[in-house]
Amino acid sequence: MRKFLVVLDDSRECLNAMRFAAMRAKNTRGGVDILAVIPPEEFNHWLGVGDIMREEARERIEAHFEVFAKWMRDRQNVDPNLVIREGDLYPEVLSQINEDKQIRLLVLGAGTGKNGPGPLVSQLTKNAGNIPIPFTVVPGNLTKEQIEEVT
Repeated sequence: MRKFLVVLDDSRECLNAMRFAAMRAKNTRGGVDILAVIPPEEFNHWLGVGDIMREEARERIEAHFEVFAKWMRDRQNVDPNLVIREGDLYPEVLSQINEDKQIRLLVLGAGTGKNGPGPLVSQLTKNAGNIPIPFTVVPGNLTKEQIEEVT
């Protein structure tokens, strides 16, 4: 099965990326993988605290995922899969793409603020020639209707 990979984060533009991926998956009979990356802990010497922080991060990710998953199931009839990895965002996204050969398209949301599209979009754009699959950048200011038109 062809899958769309979306990176889950706390940004507003993530919602547009989720919508786009779910609608494309529905229209092409594909699947959606939602990737969340837990950054490396800064205080590894506090092992017990690091474990608690890691577990809390997983719980937040799972709760956030369930909101998107419910919408995808109810509105798009798409049952997404959650993937949680630990490490730096860019290398973990590439590792996920390289390890799962069913992933055919990476879908990202672009920020609309003065800080630019976001660090992952910027880094992927700079290295676009080395990414093993195409990626789509969904502008954060698109409306739901506009996303429906292009999917």
